Amino acid sequence: MFEMFDQAKIVDATLYVLLLFSVITWVLILFKTWQFSKCGYYNRRYSAAFWDAPDLDAAARLAELQSNGTTVRIAVHGFKWLSQFHQPERVDAMRFRGEPRKLLEQTLRNQTQEQQRRIESGLTMLASIGSTAPFVGLLGTVLGIMKAMHDISRNGSASLDVVAGPIGDALIATAIGIAVAVPAVLAYNFFMRQAKHHRAALEHFVDGFLHITQGDQQPFGLKVVDAPVRLSRGL
Repeated sequence: MFEMFDQAKIVDATLYVLLLFSVITWVLILFKTWQFSKCGYYNRRYSAAFWDAPDLDAAARLAELQSNGTTVRIAVHGFKWLSQFHQPERVDAMRFRGEPRKLLEQTLRNQTQEQQRRIESGLTMLASIGSTAPFVGLLGTVLGIMKAMHDISRNGSASLDVVAGPIGDALIATAIGIAVAVPAVLAYNFFMRQAKHHRAALEHFVDGFLHITQGDQQPFGLKVVDAPVRLSRGL
């Protein structure tokens, strides 16, 4: 079996796989850092403007000025639902049958889950690399040692010079596997914590949105009958 393979090629193949894992890990780390930073900036910017708006009509028009961020996308879907709710032909639509507040809440919660899925994309890959990289390195080490033992038994020599070199080279794969796994695991834990904070912020915004839409005498307080709000941007 081992006559068909070269020890160096076995270890090198493992190292190439680990190199690919490392590249993917650092690309994901850089991308998720940029994504969370950008999302946090736009969410804070829109939330501050939203809560400073004098009424829901003014808050809805803010979506025309900003289309980035997860908070604004949730707000746009909420305003779109409210705008359609006030239209006369909406009584025949199945999606408007039921208690209005629960229907609006369902729309906002569904959009929250969609935005959360986007922000968490790629984290599964980090977790997978963190859990499999050490085993890939160990596989290279085991195969390298097996090949080294086979060569020793074939040559009939077990001196330190013969044993130390091949086994030392094989152990490099395990060390690199651990080195690749550590940043992947740390990054996964960090970004999952950020994702939890992001989810909590979205839930807080949705709760506030549902609360203020019940503040006036009109249904949900949105006065859009005479001046419909344009809500095309940001979707």
